[in-house]
Amino acid sequence: MVEPSLIRAAQSGDRDALITLLREVETHVYRTAYYILNNEQDALDAAQEALIRIYTKIGSYEEKAQFKTWIQRIVTNICIDKFRRNKPTVSIDEHEMVFQEKQNVEDEVMSAYAVKDIRAAIDKLPEHHRAVVVLRYLQDFSYNEIADSLDLPLNTVKSYLFRARQQLQTLLHDYQKGGVRG
Repeated sequence: MVEPSLIRAAQSGDRDALITLLREVETHVYRTAYYILNNEQDALDAAQEALIRIYTKIGSYEEKAQFKTWIQRIVTNICIDKFRRNKPTVSIDEHEMVFQEKQNVEDEVMSAYAVKDIRAAIDKLPEHHRAVVVLRYLQDFSYNEIADSLDLPLNTVKSYLFRARQQLQTLLHDYQKGGVRG
């Protein structure tokens, strides 16, 4: 993700290195915030807060953990705090569906409904289950990286993922039967 030499330079006070470092991680930070919060404005706010925290706390980063898990812990904690402060709201923004030539329009529509329903199901998960699902399946973190990021024991991460998969299976029951909610 980020070169260790860039991290060390930023820690030693090299302002250009710090700016470069923040630019390299900003997309990752925003994406994680968006996956957890499912709201563009909240994700932008959380990402900005996380980048500021990374900026101010870069000196406290120790190479005991991977840099990406350290960043992930920061952004996830900010999102969880934001989620606790604000009751979840339903976004009324609809994304435009753009159809490309030579693609089956029916498949595109079904895929859009599936993504919407999966996102809605993830949003219904308890916050700790949602966080591990986002990190595992949307950010492709290993179990150990998730444990480091969320400061949880490895077995707790496994348990949360198991329970989250069960909950998602229940919530997405219509898809198992071949149906679509619309």
